[in-house]
Amino acid sequence: MKKIGILFGQERSFPMAFVERINSKNIDGITAEPVRIDKVMQGEPSGYDVIVDRISQDIPFYRAFLKNAALCGTAVINNPFWWSADEKFFNNCLATKIDVPVPKTVILPSRDLPPDTTDQSFSNLAYPLDWDGIFNYVGFPAYMKPFAGGGWKNVYKLTSMDDFFDKHAETNQLIMMLQEEIIFEEYYRCYCIGGKYVRIMSYEPRNPHHLRYVADFKPSEARLKQMTDIVLRINNYLGYDFNTVELAVRDGVPYAIDFCNPAPDADLKSVGQENFDWVVETAATFAIEKAQANVPGADNLTWGEYVKRSAGGKKLY
Repeated sequence: MKKIGILFGQERSFPMAFVERINSKNIDGITAEPVRIDKVMQGEPSGYDVIVDRISQDIPFYRAFLKNAALCGTAVINNPFWWSADEKFFNNCLATKIDVPVPKTVILPSRDLPPDTTDQSFSNLAYPLDWDGIFNYVGFPAYMKPFAGGGWKNVYKLTSMDDFFDKHAETNQLIMMLQEEIIFEEYYRCYCIGGKYVRIMSYEPRNPHHLRYVADFKPSEARLKQMTDIVLRINNYLGYDFNTVELAVRDGVPYAIDFCNPAPDADLKSVGQENFDWVVETAATFAIEKAQANVPGADNLTWGEYVKRSAGGKKLY
C-alpha cells in the first residue's frame, strides 16, 4: 500500500479536501491521511511514500522530521533541503540569469547587529554603504521586504530616502531587500504544481485580503502563454513541486514579483471555490503520480535545474 500524508498547521479546508479527494478516487494501492508523528528516530522511515508539507517553514522540528523522511525515501513536496537553503534574493538573482524580468533589487545588512556579534564582525562591510548608488539604482517609490519570509509581513512602501531610513530603523535584525516598485496595469497569481500544471489567476494585491481574487484582468492568449512559460521556467529551475508566482504586468511585460511561496495560500475562503477545486484536484493528481513513481529507499525528491546543472558543471545560460 502506497501512503500519502499531508503535514499542516492551522489550515483545514485544503488539507482535509486533499485527503478526501485522493481517497475518493479509489485508486488501488493508494491511500491518503493527515501525517501522524509519535516518534522520530534517526535513519528510520516515516511510513509515507509522499508527504505534502504545509507547515515546516514555521516549525523546525517538522523540517528535521521531513529531512529524515526524505533520506529514507519519502517524496516530500516541497524538497525540504532546497527550501531550507532558498530565499527571495537568490530567486531574483537566478531570474536575471534565466531571462525572467524582475524588479531592480538590492539586499541590505540588518539595521541592528545579530546576536553574539559586534561591529568588528562586519570588518568587510563598507560604512556607510553607497546609499546614493543604491537609491539611484532602485529608485522611488520602492518596496522594502524581508529577504526570507512571506505573508506580507514587515513589508514597507517607501517614497523617499528619508522615508527609507525611518522605516529601516524599525526592522531590527531582519535582512531586508529594497526593490523597485512595478506600477502595473494587470496582476496575476499563478499556481504551479509538479513543474507542469499551471493555473493563472487574476489577483489584485491592493484589495483587502479576502477580495484579492475578485480581480477581473483578462489576458490575451499570447499573454497567457507568455506567463505560463515564465512560471514553468522559474519552477523548473528552482525545483518546487508546489509554488505560486506573482506577475505584475507593466507596459506589456510580466515582471516576477514574488515567486518563493512553497506553502502558498490554498484556503477556500481566500482563493474562492473555482481556484480551490483546481488546486485540490491538481495537488491530489500530482501526489498520486509521485506515490506511484516512488522507489523505496531512493532519493525521490525533486531537484531544480539550478542544482542539477551546478552539480554537473553546466552553465545556466
